[in-house]
Amino acid sequence: MWLKSSSIGRKLIMAITGVCLVLFVTFHAVMNGVALFWPSAYNAICAFLGANWYALIASIGLAALFVIHILYALWLTVQNRRARGTDRYAVTSTPKQVEWASKNMLVLGIVVVAFLIIHLIQFWAKMQLAEILHCPAVVDGATVAPQSGTLFIQAAFSQWWTPVVYIIGFVALWFHMNHGFWSMFQTAGWDNDTWLPRLKCIGAWWTSIVVALFIAQAVVFTVQANRGTYLTCPELQEQYMEFNAEIAEHGMEVVIPAAACSDCSDNN
Repeated sequence: MWLKSSSIGRKLIMAITGVCLVLFVTFHAVMNGVALFWPSAYNAICAFLGANWYALIASIGLAALFVIHILYALWLTVQNRRARGTDRYAVTSTPKQVEWASKNMLVLGIVVVAFLIIHLIQFWAKMQLAEILHCPAVVDGATVAPQSGTLFIQAAFSQWWTPVVYIIGFVALWFHMNHGFWSMFQTAGWDNDTWLPRLKCIGAWWTSIVVALFIAQAVVFTVQANRGTYLTCPELQEQYMEFNAEIAEHGMEVVIPAAACSDCSDNN
């Protein structure tokens, strides 16, 4: 099949999977943005996107896209290195058209994958995976319902290193997406002097807005977590109790972190 046997076919697969991943990242940024202004609605979204059949199908499809994108990126890198042979060690002038990101897409991709693994451990493993395994996560020594997304924000961003790692990951994501956005259209044949500059401009704006939203979330989540906002809010406390009751019906014992109980009782 030419999609696998030819360089153009492999690049096209990279482009198609890249488009899907860009759309997912955009959706993820918007979904997380809900937590900035309406934390209880964010928890409701987490409950909706739990271990339901549609969410599981979407997760499996997304995982497949990531794996295909990564494997084909490695495949193309090895292919390009073999094609260049010893010429890659020669000292040559770099054309202005060759951007820094285009020469470091593999390194940027590795940084993004490393960041993704940390993100999955901090959130997905404690939410959707915990719900699949019927094993509630532990926050501050207490088991909590997987739907309690803001409690996992509290646990993650109350640690000083989390925003540092996330911002580094977001910067790498900006470079990776910014170059990948227009290059995937270039692979599809939109590489003339009229459309390529437009696509670069659109890609720069799109990527910048998405990454800026992610960084804003990391900053706000860090401030709110260190204030204990997600533990002391009465509305969230009530929501945690509802989630816990739902999980308890399935035979899992859950308890709200002690800090949340004491803080809410003090506020009331």
